[in-house]
Amino acid sequence: MRIVVMGPSGSGKSLVGASVAAALRAEFVDGDDLHPRANVAKMASGRPLDDTDRMPWLDAVASTLRRPQIVVACSALRRSYRDRIRAQVGGVVFVELVVPEARLRTRVSKRDHFMPSSLLDSQLATLEPLASDEAGVRVANDADLGSVVARITELLSGAA
Repeated sequence: MRIVVMGPSGSGKSLVGASVAAALRAEFVDGDDLHPRANVAKMASGRPLDDTDRMPWLDAVASTLRRPQIVVACSALRRSYRDRIRAQVGGVVFVELVVPEARLRTRVSKRDHFMPSSLLDSQLATLEPLASDEAGVRVANDADLGSVVARITELLSGAA
C-alpha cells in the first residue's frame, strides 16, 4: 500500500493523510518535510517553485514511497509530477482532496506555515485534477475528519 494524499495548500493533506495512515496502520510522511532547504526558503520568500525546484523533491517523495505501508502528503499538482512519482515507484494510489477555492483561501490565511497564502494562486493555476485513467480517487474534504477518512478508506478498499 502506497498512498499519496494530494491537493493544493490548505486542502488538508497533512491532517487527512496522517489520519488515513492511522486508520490503515501505515506510516505517514509529510512531503513538506522532504523539501530541500532552498525550496522552503524560496516559498517562504513568496516565490513559487518551478519545475526545476520540484524535481528533486518529487524524487525524494518517490524514494519515500518505496517503503511498505506508507501514506505521503504531497501536493502532486500536475499529472507530470504524479507520472514522475509513478515511474519510480509502482502501485502508488493518489487521493486528491477537493476543497472549494474560497475555503482554501480561508484556511491558508489562518495558518502558520512556511508557504505564504500569496502562493495559493500559483498552486491553483498549476493544479491538474486527478484524471479518470489515473490510479486514485477524488474526495471532497467537506465534512468532519472522521467522515472524510472513512470515505477515503472505503473508496480505497473498492479501488484495490
